[in-house]
Formats: sequence, structure tokens, C-alpha cells
Amino acid sequence: MRILGDVTRGLGRSGALALLMLAASGSAHAFDTQAPAAILTDVGTGTVLFEKNADEAHPPASLAKLMTVAVIFDRLKDGRLKLEDEFLVSEKAWREGGANSGGSTMFLPLNSSVSVADLIKGIIIQSGNDATIVAAEGIAGSVSVFADMMNAEAKKIGLTASHFMNPHGLPDPEQHVTMRDLDKLATYLISTYPEHYPLFSEEEFHFNGIVQRNRNPLLALGADGLKTGHTQASGYALVASAKAGERRIIFAITGLPSVKARAEAARELMTYGLNGFEDLVVVAKDMPAGEVSVENGAVPSVPAIVSNDIRVLAARGQEDGYQHAFTLDPKVVAPVKPGDRLGTVKVTFGDKVVGEAPVVAGGAVDEASLMQWMTAKITGLFG
Repeated sequence: MRILGDVTRGLGRSGALALLMLAASGSAHAFDTQAPAAILTDVGTGTVLFEKNADEAHPPASLAKLMTVAVIFDRLKDGRLKLEDEFLVSEKAWREGGANSGGSTMFLPLNSSVSVADLIKGIIIQSGNDATIVAAEGIAGSVSVFADMMNAEAKKIGLTASHFMNPHGLPDPEQHVTMRDLDKLATYLISTYPEHYPLFSEEEFHFNGIVQRNRNPLLALGADGLKTGHTQASGYALVASAKAGERRIIFAITGLPSVKARAEAARELMTYGLNGFEDLVVVAKDMPAGEVSVENGAVPSVPAIVSNDIRVLAARGQEDGYQHAFTLDPKVVAPVKPGDRLGTVKVTFGDKVVGEAPVVAGGAVDEASLMQWMTAKITGLFG
């Protein structure tokens, strides 16, 4: 974290608008990605660090399974479902999602029973289509009813532009997601179900004598989840998260032409998100903001200070492009207590407001005594 220096020059007195130019905006090279659609966010601040066609609709492929596990986790949390519960592997699940289907599978035997705990691992780690169908039928009775549950859960989470038709993400003309919605979904899963999130970083899963490895290419490079996806319609897609210290980023990409291209685009986004920004204090707590006149006060004015830090994630090379401005009340009436609000400070980058904080009284001002009041009046008359 860095605090910008020399942040007090050029401040006006009561009622003035004091604008501080920190410096000309840096000329950092603009980041881009080969992915046709992408988004990168900082979880702690909610800042969108990069986006490209983030609101375009795309086929979800296996990224739909993130919503499937969101429904499962919700039922585990409220007790409607238990990890030791077992569901039957139907012929539909076996035929449409099993070994003969040609898609990703958990290799569940027909008419066998499998626990919810194993199904979750099969969905997250192996991306098993059969596991999603078994879970959907076990929870809702059918894939179509489970899809309704997925859409209800999506609405609850705040996804506004996505629609689900099945639990595995295989092609359906009415099924689509946006990268922005997938980012919201990943953020929700990580923050709401921290007890389950470590499953996304498990590198392999052993089931029924078969070992399958996690398909997330970034686990070896520092990411700790979430999910890959691919169909011919979607291209190669990924939603992932990574941390550096206490700072977490999430990013989503889709439409890549190959596994290699997806891995490259994901690595570049992760590197940019973790290394391309600086935690910057643009306005510091207790920074002087000027003086505000006090009517009927024991002294004529009270110092104004900023109530709290305003911090931004600044792209490296653009740290000096931030400005801040104070708007102070013309005057206040005594008595004044420390912390009384006297105005506002706003931080801008270009024409966008990126932060705001109250400006408050930095000290107390009592009401003037009779002698002080008379002295002030006489001074005003003859001064």
C-alpha cells in the first residue's frame, strides 16, 4: 500500500471547492486478451480491473456446473440435503453423461448408488456430466425441474443476464451466460461457502478405481479454483480465482480456440490482476481539508479533516492520474463537536468518481461567551 505524498497543497477555506491535481495521467499500455469475452475483478473492493464484452451472451459449457453446485451447496447449508445422502444412477444419467456419451464423465455404474459428497467431487474435479444428472434427479426429480431451481438460485444471487436449461451445460439454444454473471457466481460461491471452496483446488479425484485430474490449468501456477468448460459452440472457457496475500481476484473467459490458448489467456489475466495494480491511499484519514467559519463560536473557525482513507486499486503507470476535491459547508453554528460533518471529499479518475468520504470537524468549538460576542460585534463595527 502506498500513500500519495503532498496531498494538502492548494486547499481553500470555508465554502471553497479545493481541487488537487495529483499529476498528469500515466500512459500505461492498455491490457488486452485474446479471449473474445472476459472479465477480471478484485474481490475485496469489487473493482472491475478489466472487461471485454462481459455482457455478451455465450453458451456456458461446463461452467453451468458452478450453478449446479450452488444449488447443492444451498441445500446442504439449510439441511435439506446431507453429504452422506445417496442417489441412484438412472439410465438417463448413464446414457447421456456416462462413458459412452463422449463427454466428461465420472464413470458412474448404471443402477449404482452414489453419495452427495462424491457427486460434488465428481462435478467439481472431474466435471462429470453423469454426476450432474444424478444430482439433479436426486434433488428435483428431473433435469427440467432442477434447471428451474438453477434459475431461481441465479436470480437470488443477482445474475441478471443468464439462463440455464440443464445442470451440465451441454448445448441448448435457450441456455446462455455472461462473463459478468459468472464472475458474480464465483464470488458468491467463494464468500458464501468457504467450507466447500477447497474442493475446487483438489488436483485429482479417485472413484470406482479411476483417477481423474482437475482440468484447471492454473492450479499449478497459483490459482485455487474454480472451473473449466468446453463445447464446440462455446470454445474453451474458464472461471478462476487466485490470491496474493489477502487480495483475491476472479476472472472469467470464453471463446478460446484451444486448451493452450485458454491457458495462455488465463495466465495473462491472472498475472495482470495480481501484479498490475497498486493499493493506493489517495486521501488519508485526518488529512486537513481547510477551515470552516463558525457562527457565534468562541473562535471564528474550525479545522476540517477527512474522516477515513479513500483507497483505490491503481493500474501501475496510472497512479498519478487521480484527483480529489473538497466541498465544504460555508459556515456552521456553534457549538461544534469533533466529528460533526462539514462536507465531502471525492476522488476522481478522468470524469469518473471512484471514491468518496465525509469531511468532519477536527476539533470542538464552544458557543461564544457574552464578552466574546460583544467583542466580535465591536470588532465588526469598527474593525
